[in-house]
Amino acid sequence: MRHLLVFADRDDAEEVAETLAEWFPPLGLPPVVRETLAGEDDAEDAQWVVVVEGLAEGAVARVGELAEKYDGWVESD
Repeated sequence: MRHLLVFADRDDAEEVAETLAEWFPPLGLPPVVRETLAGEDDAEDAQWVVVVEGLAEGAVARVGELAEKYDGWVESD
């Protein structure tokens, strides 16, 4: 399952990605991408997303807490 950690600030997203790489070394450094929200025309409304794949089910809550610490959230698809 893929998890998307969404943040308003690029620095926050990059710091979370680095933390996840430390917590879960087999996953490596997750990519940070800029994502424009559906229906948004202004580039300022774009969000920063950390893409995490292969996360153990038991780790999702811990990752969610980390995202919340940086005013972000987790979406799963």
